[in-house]
Amino acid sequence: MDSPMNKSRMIFVLMALVVMGSAMAAAETQPELAAQVRAAETAFAKTMADRDVEAFASFLAADAIFLDGGQTLRGREAVKAAWSAYYTGPTAPFSWEPAVVEVLASGTLAHSSGPVLLPDGREVATFNSIWQRQANGSWKVVFDKGCNKCN
Repeated sequence: MDSPMNKSRMIFVLMALVVMGSAMAAAETQPELAAQVRAAETAFAKTMADRDVEAFASFLAADAIFLDGGQTLRGREAVKAAWSAYYTGPTAPFSWEPAVVEVLASGTLAHSSGPVLLPDGREVATFNSIWQRQANGSWKVVFDKGCNKCN
């Protein structure tokens, strides 16, 4: 039988675990968080080289928004449907890699940006992605917009 004292101890233990979990998350430094986002962006880009649209979609938040050539794609499924064309054929039509990664002090949002390259290595655009940290610690793209490279 649970006594009021046992319930109080259980509540105390649960609260301590919550505080410890928060402290552990807060213990991550800006460079550590930036490295997580850089790794996520690199893995996200690898989906193009691997020709794996399902893996691509796994990096998108359910409510992701892609600003794509004057149109707005809303939601993971719409983005996946539009980007599926880039994943057909044996060779990737382009690649991208993070050059800059910045994370808010709160550790909840991040920005990544870098070149978009043709197969011959020519830089044709710059991508900009906003990443949101999920409750499980993973990062998902919530906004993405590319812009053509100025000559």
